[in-house]
Amino acid sequence: MNMNLNKTKRRASTAILAAGVAGMVFAGGVVANVVPSFADPVTVQPTGQNPGFADVVEKVSPAVVSVRVKEQIRPASDDGNAESPFDNLPENHPLRRFFEFGNPGMPGGPEGRQAPRRSPRQGMAQGSGFFISDDGYLVTNNHVVEGGSDYTVVLDDGTELKAELIGADSRTDLALLKVDGGNRKFTYVDFADDSKVRVGEWVVAVGNPFGLGGSVTAGIVSARGRDIGAGPYDDFIQIDAAVNRGNSGGPAFNLEGQVIGVNTAIFSPSGGNVGIAFAIPASTAKTVIQSLRENGNVQRGWLGVQIAPVTKDIAEALGLDAEEGAIVTLPDTDTPAVKAGIQTGDVITAVNGQAVKGPRELARKVAEYRPGTTIDVKVWRNNEARDIKVELGNLSSLDEASNSSGNSNVPVNPSSLRGYGLTLTPSDQGDGVVITEVDPDSEAANRGVSAGDTIVAVNGSSVKSQREVEDAIKKASSSGRKAALFQLRSGDQNRFVALPISGS
Repeated sequence: MNMNLNKTKRRASTAILAAGVAGMVFAGGVVANVVPSFADPVTVQPTGQNPGFADVVEKVSPAVVSVRVKEQIRPASDDGNAESPFDNLPENHPLRRFFEFGNPGMPGGPEGRQAPRRSPRQGMAQGSGFFISDDGYLVTNNHVVEGGSDYTVVLDDGTELKAELIGADSRTDLALLKVDGGNRKFTYVDFADDSKVRVGEWVVAVGNPFGLGGSVTAGIVSARGRDIGAGPYDDFIQIDAAVNRGNSGGPAFNLEGQVIGVNTAIFSPSGGNVGIAFAIPASTAKTVIQSLRENGNVQRGWLGVQIAPVTKDIAEALGLDAEEGAIVTLPDTDTPAVKAGIQTGDVITAVNGQAVKGPRELARKVAEYRPGTTIDVKVWRNNEARDIKVELGNLSSLDEASNSSGNSNVPVNPSSLRGYGLTLTPSDQGDGVVITEVDPDSEAANRGVSAGDTIVAVNGSSVKSQREVEDAIKKASSSGRKAALFQLRSGDQNRFVALPISGS
């Protein structure tokens, strides 16, 4: 089964999940060792020359397993009756006599035959996994086990063991299973420090492609920090080792026999391997698996803001030295960020002293902390940096709040904002200025401003009239700004657009 990255407009080709079922994933942080150690994980000592991969494969293969998942597939018809592709034929169509049941005209007597009952049938999904402890804990992908009712692990020697699902996390596409081997001690592997992984290093992928059993492919690390449009925690390691259907949940090893990542997806226009595969970093897996083992789910901190990248224009408009950080576009009602004093238009530049380069990095940093943790958030506001302490909420208990406004002003005649090609009128709700017309040849049109957008604020100052918009632009100009930052609202979404001041 395939996964199509065209569902995301930013992608032109297809991403195929290595196990053939839907699911793409996110990222987190590094914590201490994930599993209690009853015995040491297997390791490999390179010879210093070109050793090939035989030593690595020999050591780690017993730790890699096939994961078989039995799932119930319900019939599409709610009443359990068999459905026919000819159900939509006219009543008197001659072909109906071959496909209808229960019709008095059918052979079998005047009462006809009873329609067969459709009962749920069993389906089987298959992927890969690997042991992380000698007492039977093993890692795989969430999309491998999702919807499953029964789990079987097939060891390297062919032994089949029943497994229990301890927990799964759809945001990172990771899952934790446990098998009971009695007194048996399983060969297991450890996670690498993926921060030390370099582009160009060898990588060995071991898994169960196409249900063939243990198979090995090798390649190199092609890239780090890949964003494939799967979600806010995207931070994939890209490898060129051949990864195919059924490899999902399997490990990608370095030459020391440590897991640098969990194979999750491939990029393919045809459905086959083209040498572009994506693995969840070991640091992410360690964090998530530890939480799954301790709690059965993943506890993530929640800041409660919507964020966007800081572009060159936005940086210039706000007086920032670099195009880094994440600009707050729409804090939800009563979120931890709002309660702490973070405002729309703030640029978050650091968390607990660690610089934030962009929205994805901010999302990952916040997710590393547990709910209830108090963090220091550095924001840029009104040409100065401020430190704000925020007690994080719980992402899993996120409740979307709705906001309604009641006051309305009497609209006035629209007028033109000189130099910008915008025609404005006060909002009926009294909270902004509505753009009723945009000159198609204007800079505003080039930057995506369109009729129907509402100007909520300019350079952080709320506006309710054209005069207030003009005053905010003049203030920005007098302070030496090259651009004015417009906060625009379209529907329930906010965004920021920086427009040059020279034309005003």
